[in-house]
Amino acid sequence: MNVTKILTVVFYLISIGLAYFLINGIAHDIQEEKRIARVEADVIEKLIMIRDAEISYQASLGQFTSDWNKLISFVDTGKIYLTERKETIIQLDYGADSIVVEIDTLGSVAVKDSLFASDFDPQTLPTVPESGEKFTLWADKINKSGVMVDVIEVVDPKPTDPTRSEESEMRNRQPLRFGSRTEVTTAGNWE
Repeated sequence: MNVTKILTVVFYLISIGLAYFLINGIAHDIQEEKRIARVEADVIEKLIMIRDAEISYQASLGQFTSDWNKLISFVDTGKIYLTERKETIIQLDYGADSIVVEIDTLGSVAVKDSLFASDFDPQTLPTVPESGEKFTLWADKINKSGVMVDVIEVVDPKPTDPTRSEESEMRNRQPLRFGSRTEVTTAGNWE
């Protein structure tokens, strides 16, 4: 064999090896992106459940809670009261209006039944899907324009997506969360 044939065979084998590694690397990246998207969808679903539970807790008890045990107990045994509101506008003689508001309680429904599926276990509420970590839960009152308001923030402590970081200046590239420690909001950064 001459040198040209030997080099042709060697380069052919090298090109096949490089093609294999390139295709395998791309396939691995695609599978990893699909896995991250699936896990983040599960985390978002859990964050929405926590947000619904916290909003119901605040509506019933007047404030958010930063205690997982209180929130789990509320979801497990708490009740949401169904009310009907009637407003009557009374015209006064001097052109002004007076409004009379009547609020009637119609009954109650269990939090667990109204917010979650029938097979939902409230004990799993604080657990981040796949990682098994607990969500970071923070709730307090802050002063906003001279008024004390309730705020809440719930954060995934260890994001699956390695590009998510607390240092990121873009809110949607920070770890998945809802609420804020400085603003009155319950919006999630995925919305």
